[in-house]
Amino acid sequence: MRTTRLLVAVSSAAILLAATAAAASAAGIHHYVALGDSYTSGPFIPTQRYDPLGCGRSTANYPSVVAAALKPGTFTDVSCGGADTGSMTRAQQVPFNGTNPPQLDALRIDTDLVTLGLGANDYGLFGSVTKMCPGLRAADPTGNPCEQHFTTNGVDTVSTAITAIQPRIGAVLAAIRQRSPGARVLVVGYPRIAPESGYCPDVLPFADGDYAWLNRVESDLNAALEDAAASGDAQYVDTFGPSRGHDACARGGAAWINGKDQNIFAAAAYHPLRAGMAGVAAVVLKALR
Repeated sequence: MRTTRLLVAVSSAAILLAATAAAASAAGIHHYVALGDSYTSGPFIPTQRYDPLGCGRSTANYPSVVAAALKPGTFTDVSCGGADTGSMTRAQQVPFNGTNPPQLDALRIDTDLVTLGLGANDYGLFGSVTKMCPGLRAADPTGNPCEQHFTTNGVDTVSTAITAIQPRIGAVLAAIRQRSPGARVLVVGYPRIAPESGYCPDVLPFADGDYAWLNRVESDLNAALEDAAASGDAQYVDTFGPSRGHDACARGGAAWINGKDQNIFAAAAYHPLRAGMAGVAAVVLKALR
């Protein structure tokens, strides 16, 4: 146990050093705006904000960690759980009778830094996979029943949805450029949920064969985000590679992602933990150097 605590402390120190170095090289940010969905907002990670509560916006999410390191003149975080590309230009209804205004309304002509973490909620992509896959494991625990479920006439419908998401992200980037033409825009990818090898059905109850498929779904989505960034005069930030070994199956406090169990004091199911937000923030800060 003492060894585990030491490893976590060393990891935290490394993240802090990376953040400090990045802050020194990226100083002078005037207005930083964070846009995105729940992988940006951080539902259930203490401490939750109330503007509105239904967005699950944490004061310890990666934009907040980045802002604490960069110390911009103004920091505006409008990320919200459940947001999709439509939420950028339309108000989003959230639980507890709340409303999150169109996220792009936070942009100003003098905004000079924007981070965007988005795409997994379009076409119900993330929700349909995490809701459907665990229930299919029992019937075929060593197979790939979820991949088969989402395959129709030989076509992977999830892959088709991802292809359609890319131009939507491109349209959001174009709108950001129109509102904040001088901003540096970072498209932040999604961190790894499943390990490269091995299984942990008690934490991530997908069938064994669906682990590789889940990794492929994430890789394809991140590739679509990267392509959209390249076409939209934005910088893509890969968090999938750096999160290797920090998936939901990781032990000893190394996990960046929560497993199947909702924890209202730590993280939503299948969502980043506080450690994951710190890890993603370090990757973003490194990209800013």
